[in-house]
Amino acid sequence: MTLASLNNETLVDIGVNLGNKAFRDDLPGTLQRALDANVRRLIITGTSEEESERAVELCRQFADEFPGMLHSTCGIHPHDAKSFTSASLATLKSLASEASVVAIGETGLDFNRNFSPATDQEKAFEAQLELAVELKLPVFMHERDAHQRQFEILRQYRDHLADGVIHCFTGDRTALFNYLDLDLYIGITGWICDERRGEILRSLVKSIPLERLMLETDSPYLLPRTLQPKPKDRHNQPAYLPWVLKEVAQCRDENELDVARQTTLNACAFFRLP
Repeated sequence: MTLASLNNETLVDIGVNLGNKAFRDDLPGTLQRALDANVRRLIITGTSEEESERAVELCRQFADEFPGMLHSTCGIHPHDAKSFTSASLATLKSLASEASVVAIGETGLDFNRNFSPATDQEKAFEAQLELAVELKLPVFMHERDAHQRQFEILRQYRDHLADGVIHCFTGDRTALFNYLDLDLYIGITGWICDERRGEILRSLVKSIPLERLMLETDSPYLLPRTLQPKPKDRHNQPAYLPWVLKEVAQCRDENELDVARQTTLNACAFFRLP
């Protein structure tokens, strides 16, 4: 499947873990396949100091071969919040001055796995929100089983934030409407292509205003179950974003072209892409 039938409408993948080892043997091929599928802009996710630096370096590395295609975020994931220090914050602030960096994150709260204590997660989250406010950058956010606390914290900062997106949303109706009440964007992944785990999301996605919706693969994770044939390595990649688009459009009973066009406009506005 490609978007050739959709008048070559461009897609933006707002969440790609391009620094993951799954991509290291074939980065140029990964990017070319994305272009061939009309996924022409990728936001590389920074999840730690090291991965944020790697994301910026990848943007530099491929700037000439794939001009204008790659952008990045810089942040520290809640899983790594226990290692967050004032030096970490200084590193993020320095990275955020790079032209390729378009958002602060991935940050937020994860009370599902609790790889870092909740208090450490909240401290790191608030520090990154404050950095986003200072730098006037949008925030790219994770949240798992922590909606109420994340919502409470975000309410304190929302009036001062440039913008925010809850990426890879998999929450319930209360969480969705609370985030929408804060005028946040919602990122949808291949989770919606899973008829088992994604049942709630499939019923909720039609409640997201189209102007608040964005698409992502979160690759190499969350390979769409609707993808045929499936790759032997079972790794997701940006070229598979059209399958997410297709499922989102079907669940919303909307035209794929309309969803493609508006989600691209949303992403370009959110990340201030040229």
